[in-house]
Amino acid sequence: MTAPVFLVDSLADVRAGGTLTVDGPEGRHAVSVRRLRVGEAVVLTDGRGTGAEGTVTAVEGKDRLTVVVDGLRTETPAAPRITVVQALPKGDRGELAVETMTETGVDVIVPWAAARCVTQWKGERAAKALGKWRTTAREAGKQSRRLTFPEVTDPLTTKQVATLLAGADFAAVLHEEGSTPLATAELPATGGIVLVVGPEGGVSPEELAAFAEAGAAPYRLGRSVLRTSTAGTAATALLLGRTGRWS
Repeated sequence: MTAPVFLVDSLADVRAGGTLTVDGPEGRHAVSVRRLRVGEAVVLTDGRGTGAEGTVTAVEGKDRLTVVVDGLRTETPAAPRITVVQALPKGDRGELAVETMTETGVDVIVPWAAARCVTQWKGERAAKALGKWRTTAREAGKQSRRLTFPEVTDPLTTKQVATLLAGADFAAVLHEEGSTPLATAELPATGGIVLVVGPEGGVSPEELAAFAEAGAAPYRLGRSVLRTSTAGTAATALLLGRTGRWS
């Protein structure tokens, strides 16, 4: 079984043979939840691509452990970079989408309040919901043993999403009426891929037109219609396999 991953603020000055202290919420999870003991292996990461493989040398109280660093490793930036623009689902399905996309390997998640979204983020609710998405991405990144956690951006408007699509090397809108399967699309080997996942009510004609003008054609995943909370994960898995990132 692979070593558990815990998040630290920075690994900038860490070297092999040095020590790191893990405390606070991460230390509490390591000591009181995972019940790590002296001699066990762990990986500490900054979530930005660097990981320190180490061994627990001391456990103190319920929320503090000391790790000696055995070695450092850095993840090569993924190519092509995959961004999913996720329409806001109802209830906790937003966190579900973020969790599974993170575990699968998406690089950037963009919350989008589409015209047909039942859920709308406003005021304090927006800040709270965005915080939940970012916490979910962080926890799912640790669980899936990633060293580079996905970025969850601030919410974008339809106009801002169109600008994002215009700058992509490949842009697509997942749509059940798309004439071309995503599985046959010509994909770039480098650069950025941006996918749009619409709400349960679908992407509106006006949004489709704006995205088409930005260079994003509609594509379908398969014969079945997926929910908005699962479509992004399925599409990401397909792209990771086709671009060689899973090879």
